[in-house]
Amino acid sequence: MPSSATSPPEAPSNARIAAALEEVAMLLDTQGADVFRVRAWRTGADAVRTHPRPLTDVLAEHGQAGIDAIEHIGPSLAAAITELLRTGHLATLDRLRGEVPAERLLASVPGIGATLARRIHAELKIDTLEDLEAAAWDGRLQGLRGLGARRVRAIRDLLEARLARGAGRVPAGRARDAVQPAVNLLLEIDRMYRTRARAGDLRMIAPRRFNPTRTAWLPILHLDRDGWAFTALYSNTARAHELGRTRDWVVIYWDRDGGQGQCTVTTETRGPLAGKRVVRGREAECAGTTLPGDAISLTRASTTTVATPTFLPQPDLRFGTQPLTPN
Repeated sequence: MPSSATSPPEAPSNARIAAALEEVAMLLDTQGADVFRVRAWRTGADAVRTHPRPLTDVLAEHGQAGIDAIEHIGPSLAAAITELLRTGHLATLDRLRGEVPAERLLASVPGIGATLARRIHAELKIDTLEDLEAAAWDGRLQGLRGLGARRVRAIRDLLEARLARGAGRVPAGRARDAVQPAVNLLLEIDRMYRTRARAGDLRMIAPRRFNPTRTAWLPILHLDRDGWAFTALYSNTARAHELGRTRDWVVIYWDRDGGQGQCTVTTETRGPLAGKRVVRGREAECAGTTLPGDAISLTRASTTTVATPTFLPQPDLRFGTQPLTPN
């Protein structure tokens, strides 16, 4: 591997894990999540804090199943704790804080240093590890100057191991076999989010990216439905800002029994589905949906009253650790 490879992060202590779970609970509470979801994270934090053994030892000896076996730690919390132990980060917490610095995230992958991370972000418009993994499978990453097939395969294998074991998800190479929420349910969540965002009925968070004034402008929705825990937000990626689609693209994250995933819902601009809301990657399924009022015109999307910041060609990459305070 290239010399830019990073060393594995030091495993966090039980106290640090508990603090992270407690902060997730606090942010979910202030952002209007279901009380039972909040209680699960808070109870899990207490269980970690009082556990007699370091969880890093439990994971080493028994794997994620050993974490899951701890009282008050279910599959979802076990996946989150495993992610923290293996990577030193918790994507759920970053998302709730509104801080997902793309370049730092990409550079955390062994074999991708800061310079290459900036190029991947700028040239391929990649903001997440899931998008990076997809690009490693579909050929876009290998098309980047200086990246050969062998290096791309190594990055792909590392991502598959890190993402699959860290969050109970299915790697991009086997994504078609993954259990996902039904398209109708995702479109219902999308419509509910946009309706409540336009009405000003959602809590706001202050994303750290493309938001130098730290304005709390990004509406966030937490919802439990049909056994899934959903979080929905407008897209705050570089690509969405560049195309003026921050108030049209809705990113929906889901979690059930430790399995996690995400999708982007947009308004189709061409073809037989033009003007219709579609789940990217599942357009064929969307063709048969009949949800009333699920379409939203791009004109309306671009004039909604949510005040998103102007796109900044050079994003603000400063990051901190204090929790955000919603409006």
